[in-house]
Parts: sequence; structure tokens; C-alpha cells
Amino acid sequence: MRIGVFGLGYVGCVSAACFAKEGHQVIGVDVNVDKVDIINSGKSPIVEPGLDELIGEVVGSGKLRATTDYKEAVANSDVSLICVGTPSRKNGSVSLEYIFRVAEQIGEAIREIDHYHVVVIRSTVPPGTLEKVLRIISEKSGKRIGEQFGGCSNPEFLREGTALKDFYDPPYTIIGELDPRSGEYLQQMYAFLKAPLIRTDVKVAELVKYANNVFHALKVAFANEIGTICKAHGVDSHKLMEIFVMDTKLNISSYYLKPGFAFGGSCLPKDVRALTYQAKELDLELPLISSLMRSNQEHIRRAVDMVLAHGKKRIGVLGLSFKGNTDDLRESPMVDVVETLIGKGYDIRIYDRNVHLARLFGANKEYINKKIPHISRLMVDRVDKILEFAEIIIIGNKNPEFTSLIEQLNHNFIVIDYVRIVDDLRRLKVKYDGLCW
Repeated sequence: MRIGVFGLGYVGCVSAACFAKEGHQVIGVDVNVDKVDIINSGKSPIVEPGLDELIGEVVGSGKLRATTDYKEAVANSDVSLICVGTPSRKNGSVSLEYIFRVAEQIGEAIREIDHYHVVVIRSTVPPGTLEKVLRIISEKSGKRIGEQFGGCSNPEFLREGTALKDFYDPPYTIIGELDPRSGEYLQQMYAFLKAPLIRTDVKVAELVKYANNVFHALKVAFANEIGTICKAHGVDSHKLMEIFVMDTKLNISSYYLKPGFAFGGSCLPKDVRALTYQAKELDLELPLISSLMRSNQEHIRRAVDMVLAHGKKRIGVLGLSFKGNTDDLRESPMVDVVETLIGKGYDIRIYDRNVHLARLFGANKEYINKKIPHISRLMVDRVDKILEFAEIIIIGNKNPEFTSLIEQLNHNFIVIDYVRIVDDLRRLKVKYDGLCW
């Protein structure tokens, strides 16, 4: 099948590369010329394990190419996947600016083609968004919804750092279809997957991603609060949670239920705010969900207080992105910690190999240079520069290279681990403190 992918961020790049790997003819579309050029050179514009090699393979085979020309992409596609960002506004609502902009472009392009075309939203959007997108396309193209073009909601379930594995082994594939004809297109696209395929109403598909992500955020906050209580009582929170998650009948899964650092990234904070905002619009009181962001911020405050309690000013940070094996700084709690410590007069150096690469060419380059240049200037390119400088070392994410490093350090260092990167604490020689264990 011929597929156009609009937006070449995490979801777009992974989706484009994987569909191309499965034999589909894929055209990626983005307004960022640098991203387009990087992909056409056979490289990945984002840091994601295995993606660089996969893009090199499918670009080399001719199954994937990128362009800034949206009309060309629609003209040579049967399906358009919308994978652009849906960032939070200050009041917590979701900005659909990029979604609607792409809808206008697709509408202009559909006006000039004579084949049936299916428009699919992969981005996380509130219920009713696909309906608005299809109306925009109809107005721009002069064509009838459900007759000359169709639409589906197809939310993604990709975790940064394990996105390729998640693409091929999802919990399920959800197709919220405008009509059976549209759904058939997507069912054919996903024929290679063994996961359950669910064809349902559009609004169900749009809302299920919020339900998933808000529940994941709930699990993180719940585990962290339990971990905080455990620490106060001298209880090993990880042993407690190991027992807790043995109940697979009621507690569902163990993935997020490990006391650690605050949640962050491009999905959980944004989607918690979005669902809270929707509740306000409907005059509904959702006390637990509304408390998640406050709980998360309180956890970040505790993380800062742990550093302040030691009274030492030279701080080395290992891991700035919100998660290991990714360069994504969007709503990374470590950025909040660093900015707070800077404001209190602390001297800081930061090492994150993936973010350092992003400074040079990656998708986060603009964010780093424009939004947090003061933090960017504190970054070093080698971990030994952290060891030469720091009195306290903070572990900010689970990058595997940090584990062996911490196990080799001597008593001269204080390590504050926000994410529990070492399982057997008895092997450590350093002064060690965990955030909620």
C-alpha cells in the first residue's frame, strides 16, 4: 500500500520506517528541511535504538523517502497518517494547530486527485478531532466525506526507547473507523501484526489513548507516593511492589509500578492535563486525576530537597532526557531539577550522550538552543568531566552506561539516584541515596 506520513517526529519516523520495512511504499512529510534531508540520507533525525539502521535499510531499498511537498505525498498515497505534535496550552488544553494545518494541506491535495484516500490520525487527540479534520478536508477539497475520502483514528502505543519493539508487539491495534471501507485500508496495512485488532467507533479510539496514558501516569505517581511512605518507615519499596504486582488479576501489569522519578515526556503530562481540562469543561470533579500533576511536582520538589540537604554546591548530572535511550527533553523532570538548582546558586555540569548528539543534528536541536540554552551551556561531552568536577552525582535516567560507572566509584562521591539504576545496593562503595527507596 502507498502511505504518506505527516510529521517526522518519534511517532512519524518509527511508523514510516516500520511500514516501509513491511513492504509498503512510504513518503514522509515534514516542514523541517533538516529532518527531510537527514532521512533521505539514510539517517534518523531522532535518537531511538535501532531506528538509524532501519531507516538506512528502507531508504536504501527505495521503500522510504521524505519530502516537504504535501501535494506530492497525497498524490502518491492511498493513506495519509497524521503524526504531528499536539502540545499543551497553558490552561492544559491540547493545541490542535498542527493537526488542523495538516488537514488543510491534505484537503488542498485531495482536491487534485481522483482516487479514494483515507486520512488517519495517529496523534493523541481529544474525542471529536477526526470529525473536525474531515470537515476541514471536505471544505478545502469540495469532496464528500465517506464517498470520495474516508477517515480513521489509529492511536499509537509507542514508548520512547523501545519504540521499534512496541510497533511490532503492541498490546492491540485500534482502528476507530468512519466506515467499514476506511477500516479495511488500515486492516490491510496492519496484516503483518499478530496483536489483536479492534475496529471500533472513532471517539472510542480517540479517548482510549488518554485512558491508557492517564492510567500509566497514575501508576507512576501511586508507586512514588507508596515509595515515599516506605522510605520513611525504612521499608524496601521495591520488595513491597514486587509483592503488590504479583496480583495479575486485579493490578493488571507491573511496567510503571516501580518507585522512581517523576513522570515526564511528550505523552503523560500532556494527556493528564488534557483529560483534566475536559472534565472541567463538562463540570465534572475528578479529584484523583486532577491531583496527579500536583503529586508529580511534589516528587520533583523532594528530588531537589535531597540535593539541598547535603550542602554541597558542585553537582554532576548523568542523564537529562526524561528517559534513557532517548534524546527527548519535552517536560523532562530533570530539566526542572536543574533549573531549580541553578536558581539556588549551584554549580552544575551535565552529561547525556543522546542529548549531546541532539545538540548537533537531532530533533531536539531547536528546543535545546531556543528554550534551554542556559542548560545547554552546562553540558559536557565526556563522563569523566563529571567525575573530575562533581561532589554530588545525580542519576537522572536509566541509561545503561551509568550502571557500571556507579558500581566502580569510590567513597569520595555522593550519589543521588532518582531512578534506581543499580539493583544490588550492597555492591556500591559510594555514599548512596535513593529518591523513594
